[in-house]
Amino acid sequence: MDHLDELRTLISRHADGRYRPTRLPGVMVMESNAPTEPLSAVAQPSFAIVAEGVKRTILAGQTFDYGPGQYVVISLDLPVTGHVLRAGPDRPFLGMGLTLDPATIAALLLDAPTAPRTDASGIAVSDATDDLLGPIVRLLRLLDRPEDIPVLAAPIEREILWRLVNGPQGATIRQIGLADSHLSQVARAIRRIRTGYAEPLRIEDLAKIAGMSVTSFHRHFRAITAMSPLQFLKQIRLQEARTRLIVDSRDVAAVGYAVGYDSPSQFSREYRRLFGAPPGRDAARLQSLAPMDPTMV
Repeated sequence: MDHLDELRTLISRHADGRYRPTRLPGVMVMESNAPTEPLSAVAQPSFAIVAEGVKRTILAGQTFDYGPGQYVVISLDLPVTGHVLRAGPDRPFLGMGLTLDPATIAALLLDAPTAPRTDASGIAVSDATDDLLGPIVRLLRLLDRPEDIPVLAAPIEREILWRLVNGPQGATIRQIGLADSHLSQVARAIRRIRTGYAEPLRIEDLAKIAGMSVTSFHRHFRAITAMSPLQFLKQIRLQEARTRLIVDSRDVAAVGYAVGYDSPSQFSREYRRLFGAPPGRDAARLQSLAPMDPTMV
């Protein structure tokens, strides 16, 4: 059995037909017997690989499709829309994801050869080599022997990260671990947006948090996220509103106000433009769907 075949077997065994976290810290598996509805969420820095089927992730109008043996790296918190594009009862979608920890990557870089700094992207897709598939399979094998996880999981994860650092997306992975990289600077501003999205936020203040001039901040923010800071803030507000409406859709205006909108009509208009339906109708539709995490691969 080759690595991709074994990866399919392991994911299917432990996903059990759904999206679920595993006993391995930061590791998720997913199985779907049919295409899924496009759902929006804020994705955290993560690595994910598809073993079967096709997944689509959309960032600011840019579409990223990836299938068997391909992986995606998301380098910082980004508002994305994701769904399973191809799956069926005989060949279900199968994927696994791993949260990327900047501190773990930073420690790994102490042993990595120096490399010139280049601009990083917020999201990119690459083909997985056998050298990368090998430790991924060994990591998931630990789910069959949970007593081995405390001792063996960390070194295998380190090997996966090492392969990523030295792979086609190595520049992006490196920047996740470098505190003074442009990606890390932009990430600091994004954390402020995510915690203060309901407040008035000034671009000058965000640039200061990032440690950049306003001009430099705009340039690097757009290069990494494919959006301006204000577009990013709007998406964060609307996605937070969508999450709240799924729980309780009775007072749409109150939800809009809670995420930073003073005008109910502006909130409804911008919500419909992003999600394709008015807030109440969209929430009712989502409440009828099976839970799925759009940020998982």
